[in-house]
Amino acid sequence: MSQHFRTIADYTTPLGLPPQHPHLAYVDFKQLPPFRYRPGIFGFYAIILKENLGCGALQYGLGSYDYQAGTVLCVGPGQLFGPKDDGQLHQGIGKALFIHPTLLEGTSLAAAFASASFFAYTSREALHLADGERASFLAQLEAIRGELETPQDAHSHALLLAHLDLLLHLLARFYERQFTSRQPDNRALLARLETYLASALPAAPDAPVAALPTVAACAKALFLSPNYFGDLVRKETGASAQAFISHAILNRACDFLRHTEASIAQIGLTLGFSYPHHFTRFFRHHTGLTPRAYRASQSIGP
Repeated sequence: MSQHFRTIADYTTPLGLPPQHPHLAYVDFKQLPPFRYRPGIFGFYAIILKENLGCGALQYGLGSYDYQAGTVLCVGPGQLFGPKDDGQLHQGIGKALFIHPTLLEGTSLAAAFASASFFAYTSREALHLADGERASFLAQLEAIRGELETPQDAHSHALLLAHLDLLLHLLARFYERQFTSRQPDNRALLARLETYLASALPAAPDAPVAALPTVAACAKALFLSPNYFGDLVRKETGASAQAFISHAILNRACDFLRHTEASIAQIGLTLGFSYPHHFTRFFRHHTGLTPRAYRASQSIGP
C-alpha cells in the first residue's frame, strides 16, 4: 500500500536525514544507509537525479517513468511515485531536492512551478542531460545545499528562492533542448502522426469511425505522454496538438465537400459533429466560409 508523504519530513525522517528546512530538503542518497524503497504520494515537488538503474521500473501514477542513468526525474505534488518495495534494503545512488509548495506561496515561483510541463502527471519522460548540463545542474544543487547549511539570516529566504528560480530555468532549458537534439526523431514522429491521422479519420462520408482522434489518442499511438506530445508538436510546427488534429479533420472535410455529393449534415456527422451547426461553426472558424459556400466555390469532381 502506498504511503502519503504530506510533508518533506514524512519522507526524509525515516531515512535518518536530519531536518534542514521545514519546506526544503537536499538529499544525497549515497550518503544515507541502505533503505527499503518507499513508493508513495508526494505532497511536494521532487527533482531527482538518478545515477543508477538498480531500482528497476519506477511507478508513476498508473504507469511508469521513462528514465536512464544520469537523467533528472520531476514529480509534482499529489503524484504517486517511486520504485516498488521488494522488502529488501538498497543503497541509494543519486541526489534529490524536495520543495514543498508552502515555500513558494506568495511568489511568482508558485505559478512557474505549477505550470512547468515536466512536473505534469501526464509527462513521463525524464530530462536527459548532456555532460555540461549535468555539471550546471549539480552546481545549482550544491548552491542550494550550501545555503541550507548556512545559518539562517534575513537573506536566507530570498537567496533560496533565487536559487530555485535559476534551477527551474535550467530544467526548462534542458526540457526544450530535448526537442532540438531529437529533431530527426521528432520529424519521423510527425510523419507517423500524419499516417495515424489519415487512417483514423473516416475514408468516406458514409463510413464514420468509432471515435475521432484526440490529443490523448494520438499521444498513445506514438507512445508518448500527452504533455510531451503537445510540446513536441508545438516545437516542430508552431501549432498546438489540438490545432494540428483539427487541421487534419478540416482537410478531410474539404475533401468530402469537393469530391462527393454527400450532404453537409452527413459529412458533419461522419466527422464526429453531433449537430450540423457545430460542423458549420468549426468549418467557418478555420476557413472563413460555411461548408455550403466552400462547396459552391469548388468544382465537384468524381
